[in-house]
Amino acid sequence: MNAFKLNREQIIRELQFKAIRSSGAGGQHVNKVSSKVELTFDLKSSGGLSNSEKDRLLLKLDARLTKDGVLLLQCDEARSQHKNKALVVTRFFDLLKKALEVPKKRRPTKPSKASVEKRLKSKKKDSNKKAYRKKPDLD
Repeated sequence: MNAFKLNREQIIRELQFKAIRSSGAGGQHVNKVSSKVELTFDLKSSGGLSNSEKDRLLLKLDARLTKDGVLLLQCDEARSQHKNKALVVTRFFDLLKKALEVPKKRRPTKPSKASVEKRLKSKKKDSNKKAYRKKPDLD
């Protein structure tokens, strides 16, 4: 189970959105409508995250943060600004959830004696099978 619990309402209040014109094909609609949504989240000054969560996110999302510790996400998949806003918020929380996930520690194990013997027996059997395929030595 994940040890981190996100305070969604607090984090949503800290999000900042900016609507900008989307690029690409779309004709006149693209030229006159600002449907692309850019989400910014200041990770370092967030009140919705604990210090341990901030440290983990700074470590995991290092490549996606600006020098000031701000996370930027953009979405221009839909033609509607509202849909793009919903998509980028969903993507944002998925990113946080994945970054805060602590992987289970791997415990190294050894194969049992029976499995080792079974493997060696199988290898010997296959080796003999291939040896019997050869032409006999007439010397």
